[in-house]
Amino acid sequence: MMANQTQISSKLSPAGNIPAKLIVTGVVAGLLLIVAALAPAMFTARSIQNMLVQLGPLGVVAMGQALVILVRGLDLSVATVMATAAVISASFGSDPSALLLVVPTVIVVSGGIGLINGLLITKRNIEPFLCTLAMLIVVQGIRSAMTRGAPLGETPQFIRDLGRGMILDFVPVNTVLLLGMGIASAFVLQRVIAGRQVYLVGSNEQAARLVGIKTDRITISCYVASSMFAGIAGMVLAGYLNQVDNWVGKGYELDSIVAAVLGGVALTGGVGGTIGALLGAAVLVLLSNFILHLGIPIHFQMIMKGVVVICAVAIYARRKDTR
Repeated sequence: MMANQTQISSKLSPAGNIPAKLIVTGVVAGLLLIVAALAPAMFTARSIQNMLVQLGPLGVVAMGQALVILVRGLDLSVATVMATAAVISASFGSDPSALLLVVPTVIVVSGGIGLINGLLITKRNIEPFLCTLAMLIVVQGIRSAMTRGAPLGETPQFIRDLGRGMILDFVPVNTVLLLGMGIASAFVLQRVIAGRQVYLVGSNEQAARLVGIKTDRITISCYVASSMFAGIAGMVLAGYLNQVDNWVGKGYELDSIVAAVLGGVALTGGVGGTIGALLGAAVLVLLSNFILHLGIPIHFQMIMKGVVVICAVAIYARRKDTR
């Protein structure tokens, strides 16, 4: 039975999705050429630093979103998890020893939210869209009641270092964290049996169940991981902004979906990976900064994101039909 699982899942592993990654890489390369011609100021050391810092939280939450999309899910609660993580970050004071409380608390709380999402979706058959949307509203209400809707002020120093600190005065700390999480998640999906089973569950849940895979457990694990990633992203974003309120992370639920889809993660499940989602996030950050450097009104970013999703879905749907 294990041999059957390995044989089937190997066909669905990220290695079979190399063309999609090449497409995204080509898009990034093309954008870089256009930017170099029209907005060369974006390639100064300071500008590159700023873009890498901006990529940190979006890249982390996009990789988590990719995990639930791989199992035919969707997580709209990531934004409220990010805000909750930010609020927790400012709740233990500025003492350095608070680090020992903040990080475990964020991981436990965010993981708990993901666990509830996963259980409701798998055990009660609630649609992922409705379940995570309801969770967004519930958690947002609880958080607002606890904080009375008021901003909580600045973040502790170690959270600020996580969000905007530099290594050797050039490499952002959150970029190192992002790369570490990207490598670890890609390794799990490609080399660990449970990670490879994610693709089989997303591609054909019934077949996965027939070969002995505990499909509910895989799906729940993806939702827990997504929420944990969002919690970490919330701490990074709070440190970057150096300001905590109940709206930290607003809009990241849509941006993370756009990044994942742009990075080759199919909304139908079973295709894509976290590295692709990370590349998609890089494209969004690059486009956003490009628009700002050209002086184009900021609301055009929303139009751009909508067009990106439509084009990406159309491209991947056509590739699927061709196969």
